[in-house]
Amino acid sequence: MDVDNPAHNYLQRLQNEAPSGLAQYFLEFEDLYERKLWHQLTKRVEEFINISEAAPYRIGLYNEFVKDWQKHMNKVKLVLFALAAARQFDDVSEAAEFMAKIAEGVNSTTPETSQQEEAYVLALLESAHFKLQLNDLDATREILDSCQKKVESFTVVDPVIYASFYRVCADYYKAKASFGQYYKNALLLLACIDIQELSTDDRAQRAYDLCIAALLSDNIYNFGDLLSHPILDSLKGTEHEWMVELLFAFNSGDIAKYETMAASLNSQPLLKQQQSMLQQKIRLMALIESMFKRQGAGTRMVPFNAVAAETKMPVNDIEHLVMKALSLGLIRGSIDQVDKQITVQWVQPRYLGKEQIRNLVDRLAQWESQVKNTAQKMSQTAPELFA
Repeated sequence: MDVDNPAHNYLQRLQNEAPSGLAQYFLEFEDLYERKLWHQLTKRVEEFINISEAAPYRIGLYNEFVKDWQKHMNKVKLVLFALAAARQFDDVSEAAEFMAKIAEGVNSTTPETSQQEEAYVLALLESAHFKLQLNDLDATREILDSCQKKVESFTVVDPVIYASFYRVCADYYKAKASFGQYYKNALLLLACIDIQELSTDDRAQRAYDLCIAALLSDNIYNFGDLLSHPILDSLKGTEHEWMVELLFAFNSGDIAKYETMAASLNSQPLLKQQQSMLQQKIRLMALIESMFKRQGAGTRMVPFNAVAAETKMPVNDIEHLVMKALSLGLIRGSIDQVDKQITVQWVQPRYLGKEQIRNLVDRLAQWESQVKNTAQKMSQTAPELFA
């Protein structure tokens, strides 16, 4: 290697200055660099930057070494290396500007390839994430709109691109307190990553935010995707463990359970502020659960007073509650205002807890018994049909 090469000088210096456990990496980098084994070098650098002890070296590694051979490497990996460096900056605005320049640099590469386009989008998204930390919501929204069109046009794309897009979208909607959109994008993010790669604190925070979003969204009444996701396990043993129990109470429309958790609800400012909305939501869930059980029993016409007893509401308020459920598409049916009863033909599919599954098993057993009784009566009444 040319001794006047700045990259060579950097590696030589770090071989002497870095702790023994890290110095070996710089020795290997030099060997792979000299032999022009770019793929192997990329993989080794990727391994190095993911070591927590290597954090202080990430900025220097990128500026003094990676940039020297960037034309030989995968452009998406290049952006990820730059991102690892940007996250070490003390000034978030500097990090945002740094990633914007990386995007410009990647975009200026010729000839243009699909890999280059992906890298460009990734760099833009990560610059947007830093802008979001600066509370520059307008700039973040503008970048998201631009990148969404490109992401949707990709036929085959590295999952890291999708993960970056959904992460920025989720955090943007969190900042905007748009709970439904946050819930949707945060779950899509989790589908793109291995949650074990997140730190314990990050997993717990994401689970907590998803619980809040599920509860406070005015259009989410099916928690199945979240209740069945292992991300909720990260709340076990934390101060927010009770939120999983609360979600299951909502899912089954258990008003009594909800009322016993009033103290915990009041400890969370967002939930405390939205108590009236939560009370309506738990009663809608109780209505859905009630209709779900009755459908299995073959009962489709339900009087207002029966619904009032199960939802713990005055009879005079039941019509408004049912109209709300109909407008949200939670049930399909009609209201008889004269006889004060409702007829339900369909209930929104939903996640079933253990108790609900046991009820479903009981319903299936009832159906089986009814079918056997019907078949027996028919064989006795018209035996020629079974001859």
